[in-house]
Amino acid sequence: MIDELKTEEAISTVRACRIVGLSTSAAYYKSRKDDSQVIAKLQDLAEKHPTRGFGVYFGRIRNEGLVWNHKRVKRVYDILKLNLRRKHKRRLPNREKLPLEQPNSINQKWSMDFISDALTDGRKFRTFNLIDDFNREVLAIEADTSLPAQRVVRVLDRVIWERGKPLSIRVDNGPEFISHRLEEFCKNLGIVLQFIKPGKPMQNGYIERFNRTYREDVLDAYLLNSLKQVRILSDEWRKDYNAYHPHKSLGKLSPIGYRQAVENGKLPKRKCSPEFTTCNSGSNNNSCIENNLTLNNNKSQESNKDLS
Repeated sequence: MIDELKTEEAISTVRACRIVGLSTSAAYYKSRKDDSQVIAKLQDLAEKHPTRGFGVYFGRIRNEGLVWNHKRVKRVYDILKLNLRRKHKRRLPNREKLPLEQPNSINQKWSMDFISDALTDGRKFRTFNLIDDFNREVLAIEADTSLPAQRVVRVLDRVIWERGKPLSIRVDNGPEFISHRLEEFCKNLGIVLQFIKPGKPMQNGYIERFNRTYREDVLDAYLLNSLKQVRILSDEWRKDYNAYHPHKSLGKLSPIGYRQAVENGKLPKRKCSPEFTTCNSGSNNNSCIENNLTLNNNKSQESNKDLS
């Protein structure tokens, strides 16, 4: 403040101090504190032990023979903002890359995922979407501002009571899906949780394609004012989608229409085989490209032999 006033009005330090009511000693004072060693030590401890707090850091400093004052270390600790909670990288086990299969009956494999959006007043909400991969039937759309693992288990329990349990469920690596609560629930019912590779959403292609349709028809089509409105629109849309929405992969039949046609013997059951592989979404695409080139070369050689 004193420096700004001196620059703007071209006056001396004494005159500027009289104007703002500050003593000249305070204006001329410069701190002699040198906290460079404390800063370096705390940064080193935070890098080596990121999950620890001030108590552990200060204890290590004292055990190393450094006699810095407790208040001084705490002041530097707060200035460096080490008192804030730090996020750590999540450690996930290696996920096996599996092809996206087309089941031949209901309740063989389900898929589930979340979508995020916001109401007109700015409040954010999420929807938990659950479908059956066999006929793309929407089993549940649950909307709320918070959908923890306990809520996911409750929705699954309700759908299983109405429809029966699946053999497996395909999910991503979200915190709700890797929770111990969901793992224990599925283990007790004998349901296999099939995790896709991190960052490879096309390995869960059925639910990802459904999410796009649901977002275009509901979330992007309306100005949503309340969660009640979201739930009503989603439930009405779910019933219409299951009864009338034509799927190219199901021969232009709706999910319920395809299911009834298979159960009544009007359509043969499909073999449970990969509809399309996810080699293009894996970590290494070179092998897939090389295999395709090899097949094309073999076909061209065979055709040349026939011509000769």
